[in-house]
Amino acid sequence: MSRDHLAALHAYQDDFLASIALADPSAPVRSCGDWTVADLVLHLAEIHLWAAAKASGGEELPLGDVDTDSPRQLAKLYGQCAAVLRDTLARLDPDAPAWTLTDQDLPEGAPRTGTVGFWHRRQALETLIHTWDLRTAAGLGYDPGDEGWLDCVDEVVTVMHPRQLRLGRIAPPAVRVRFRTAAADAGELAGADPAAPAVTVSGPAKTLALLVWGRADSDDPALAIAGDRAGLDAVLAQGLTP
Repeated sequence: MSRDHLAALHAYQDDFLASIALADPSAPVRSCGDWTVADLVLHLAEIHLWAAAKASGGEELPLGDVDTDSPRQLAKLYGQCAAVLRDTLARLDPDAPAWTLTDQDLPEGAPRTGTVGFWHRRQALETLIHTWDLRTAAGLGYDPGDEGWLDCVDEVVTVMHPRQLRLGRIAPPAVRVRFRTAAADAGELAGADPAAPAVTVSGPAKTLALLVWGRADSDDPALAIAGDRAGLDAVLAQGLTP
């Protein structure tokens, strides 16, 4: 998928930063288990620092202390961590080798293929999803456009779900799960037997992205399911992402 992920990361970070002041730090983020808004902000800030270190091969900077009851302090901390990630990725060659999730726990001697550019996309999409989480917790909507949501679906299909399988965290799907928008196919999950029954999930790009990231259910009225719904629900229940 040809896309300027570094520019997308900047845009999503700006949206996340602007949204911190709109949410009560103690409000629950129901899409993230028992997290509060403050927990979510700290998580994304820390993930940005972690990703910057993985991309550069350097030491991860400490998160620092913050008053988690203060939206202003949370925003300041997040802004600083977002800038560290942006600046790190901007100065590095995107084609330079870097440890990535695709290199995790590979057998000894297996080739490492990760590059800095991996983190452009991974952090852009991490920030997109968590901006939706944050704004939803504040009772607000978020829809930056189909390009980002389709990218989310593609990353799950091509990177995150195959990684879950490779690490032995989930079993191979018992059904072949395909995703489709009104305009085009949006990918098929790996690992199913070619002779297994097929199920096709059709709907808007945003709803498909929220489904594969565990933020929507198969009974969402925006989705149409053709095939084995119970088989689909069993696949989704395992977790397509960490």
